[in-house]
Amino acid sequence: MQRIRLRYTKRGRLRFTSHRDFQRAFERALRRAEVPMAYSAGFTPHPKVSYANAAPTGTGSEAEYLEIALTAPRDPERLRVLLDESLPTGLDVVEAVEARTPGLADRLTASVWELRLAGVDAAEAERAVAAFNGAGSVEVQRLTKNGMRTFDARPAVASLESADAHGSAADGPTDQPCAILRLVVRHVTPAVRPDDVLSGLRAVADLAPPVPVAVTRLAQGLFDEETGTVTDPLAPDREAAATEPHPADATAAATAPA
Repeated sequence: MQRIRLRYTKRGRLRFTSHRDFQRAFERALRRAEVPMAYSAGFTPHPKVSYANAAPTGTGSEAEYLEIALTAPRDPERLRVLLDESLPTGLDVVEAVEARTPGLADRLTASVWELRLAGVDAAEAERAVAAFNGAGSVEVQRLTKNGMRTFDARPAVASLESADAHGSAADGPTDQPCAILRLVVRHVTPAVRPDDVLSGLRAVADLAPPVPVAVTRLAQGLFDEETGTVTDPLAPDREAAATEPHPADATAAATAPA
């Protein structure tokens, strides 16, 4: 059984698709691309697809990950192209590698987010960021299926800073003030989402953008405590592929005549 790991995006209007919507679209793409999927056992077999830490509905993303299991080997790049052509524009498969190391989900320990605050002056945003970073705790509330829950959002935030609006990943109007924030948040329990940080900014600095904030995940991966950066979760698989022979190549070498 071959396992392929994919990185895909949610761009433009497709950021409003739910995770369930994406699952349906992706399974249709698997059928269109005639991917030799492995299926689960039982009365209701389904394709073996493992989704990892999907972004909330309404947020864009440049770094969503999943893993699929195949019954026959396929070239990862060719498979990526076929799946990308079978998905709507905005749900783009941008990278594919063969899984050669365990624990993809374990390497997704933090995310880098971009928050585009249209209608907010950069100086006002910087003041709010300073207040958030200087707070010992930032209690926020979130409505859950068990009712309203209060928790401290501050410990999960590894960094929060103002960023240059140029080169922003989010699309939006440019004829009005627009502050750009860069957020690095650890994946902890309870999960702290970008909207929780926005609630925290409102609580500590009364920052209330006049229009909904455009949120885009720029990256997710293993958080490096020393550098404060988020590393590429597919890098170990690429490095292993560069140093280890493909199973098919190893078999051919073993059976080749001397």
